[in-house]
Amino acid sequence: MVEIRRLKETDRDAWRRQRLLLWPGHVEAEFDTDITQMLANPDTPTFGGFEGGELVGFAEASVRPYGAGCETSPVAWLEGIYVAPSHRRQGLGRGLVDAIASWARERGFSEMGSDAAIYNTTSHLSHAGWGFEETERIVLFRRKLT
Repeated sequence: MVEIRRLKETDRDAWRRQRLLLWPGHVEAEFDTDITQMLANPDTPTFGGFEGGELVGFAEASVRPYGAGCETSPVAWLEGIYVAPSHRRQGLGRGLVDAIASWARERGFSEMGSDAAIYNTTSHLSHAGWGFEETERIVLFRRKLT
C-alpha cells in the first residue's frame, strides 16, 4: 500500500534522484537549492508516495499570480509530477494530484492549473485522467540577437 504524505528534509536524496529522472540534464546542485526553497516555502507544497519507506513518486506545486487558461488569480499550479515506472497506472499519480488539490482547496483556491510540452501526449492523457481539461495550446518562439 502506498502512503502519500508531505515531503521533508529526510526525503531529500530520494526526491533529488527522482527529479533527475523527471528533468534530465539539470544540475543536481540546482535541485538541492530548489528543494531547500520548497521545504521552506508554505506556498510550494510537495507530496511523495511511499511504499515500504521508499519514495516511488512525487508531486510539486506552487502558487502562481496567473495561470494560462485559468479563470481565477492567483492560482495553484501543478509544477511537476513523477511516478516510478513500477507504480504507474495504479492510482498513485491521481493520489498525488488529489493531495495537491486538497492543499489548494484548504487555502481557498477554486481551480488548479498545470502544463505539459505539446509533444508529451502521455502527460496530456494523464492530466485528463486526473480531472484536468485542456484550455489552450501555445507555441514559443525565439530570435537570436547577434
